[in-house]
Amino acid sequence: MTDNKSFWETEEAKLEARRQQSICTGGQKAIDNLAKRGKRPVRNLIADLIDPDTPFFELSTLAGFGMGYPGVEDVPCAGIVTGIGKVHGNWTMIMGSDSRVKAGTYFPITLKKHMRAQAIAEKCRLNCIYIADSGGVFLPMQADVFPDDQHFGSIFYNMARMSSRGLRQVTLSTGGNTAGGAYIVFMACESIMIDKQSFSFLGGPPLVKMATGEEISAEDLGGARVHTEISGGADHICADQTQAVTKVRQLLSLTRPQKIHLHKYEPKEPKVSPGAIYKTLPVSPHRGINGHAILEALADESEFIESKKNFAPGRGSNILTGKIRIKGFPIGVICSNAAGIIFHEAAQKVTEWVVRCSYEKIPLLFIQSAPGFMIGSDSEHAGIGKFGADMVRAVACAQVPKVQLVIGPDNGAANYGMCGRAYKPNFLFSTMRARTGVMSGRSAGGVLLSIEEAKRKAKGTPMTPEEISEFQQKMVDKYDGEAHPFFCASRLLNDRVIKFSEIRDWLAMAFEVSLVKAIGDPTFGNFRF
Repeated sequence: MTDNKSFWETEEAKLEARRQQSICTGGQKAIDNLAKRGKRPVRNLIADLIDPDTPFFELSTLAGFGMGYPGVEDVPCAGIVTGIGKVHGNWTMIMGSDSRVKAGTYFPITLKKHMRAQAIAEKCRLNCIYIADSGGVFLPMQADVFPDDQHFGSIFYNMARMSSRGLRQVTLSTGGNTAGGAYIVFMACESIMIDKQSFSFLGGPPLVKMATGEEISAEDLGGARVHTEISGGADHICADQTQAVTKVRQLLSLTRPQKIHLHKYEPKEPKVSPGAIYKTLPVSPHRGINGHAILEALADESEFIESKKNFAPGRGSNILTGKIRIKGFPIGVICSNAAGIIFHEAAQKVTEWVVRCSYEKIPLLFIQSAPGFMIGSDSEHAGIGKFGADMVRAVACAQVPKVQLVIGPDNGAANYGMCGRAYKPNFLFSTMRARTGVMSGRSAGGVLLSIEEAKRKAKGTPMTPEEISEFQQKMVDKYDGEAHPFFCASRLLNDRVIKFSEIRDWLAMAFEVSLVKAIGDPTFGNFRF
């Protein structure tokens, strides 16, 4: 047990180091360069924007590493800070360019992260604050960032759509915003510019000179006074960043207070310490887990009200269903247990539970540690395809807030049935034990080796034992590497990699934010009864 705890503490030290690498890009020199221009790092501005002594839940901090863009290997934190905090008591989505990272330039991963934040805001009905200081799109990749759906223009489309639904879009410009980036200022419900620091124009001075022959300074072309006094493209002018942050808070001060659309009980701490997870979870992500022990460490008073506890022992019990409270919120839970393999009985049980919670309008938490659905003739004949499809259908159609927490293998169709990214959970969190991929490296290595051996044999050049070992290890390394939480986080396949000690706080935030929007009535597709 002690070995487990020591191992996970070491893994989470690696996580903390990667976080710091994302946050502290450029070091003190970059901070000093900002100060020379009257600027502060974007996270400092966010800390002043949110209510005093309240947390900022930063999303996708690890995005952007190892992307291998032309001439750019890493884009720390994807060059943009996104997250959720409270402004005058209301949960608010905040998106801020980090000009220390490639001058705030938008790479494909920057766009993906920005639009993921907007998607959460729209789904959960949150107002948005944009801190704009960007050099626009990364021109060498214009075909990957400009013309398509989910490229740069979709940011402004999303702003327009959210504004039309009554979700405030407030922009604070703290630097230059050129071409499409200027629309982050112009598309806002209200925008703030800083004198002698903020600039917005569809074409900057060099482009203007090339296109029209006109020579003009950035200040005279699109400075704060131009847009607040002449063009009307912005609404408020401030002398510095401190005054501008105060103005943003003032603009949101009379926003209607949010209502949480679910009953809530008095929050209680678990009777089992959340730290017990460090001892409970095996070092190998491919070993079975004790789902009951995980729930005891997460639930208020460690209480788990289990549903269908005795159904199909040994197969139905590979997934636990029931209810818990997390900081007072009642939550329907679907939790992997033991080996986590999903037999048809477990799929049947989960389907029924998802439907039941949907009719009761109770949010759902999926705790995922499943290597997949059971295969083989016995399972096929018993209807694993049919019951698995029903499970996937129920999860897809459930209208209640859904959150996924990955604490182990996350493979194959189990990724779908346990509400992976494609099934649009409100939030998706991973831990350092998570392994998200089509299959494990060992399984992939075996399958691909058999194919390679057959090809080589057909050519009359059978593989030697050394070649077999080398090929198999190469596949294991590839698939296990791409399943690692750092790889997934860098590509935004989760919303945050969290420490075991952070799980309760992040789940409580996720469900409270998701419940700002009222829960609709259930509608399900065609089940194969």
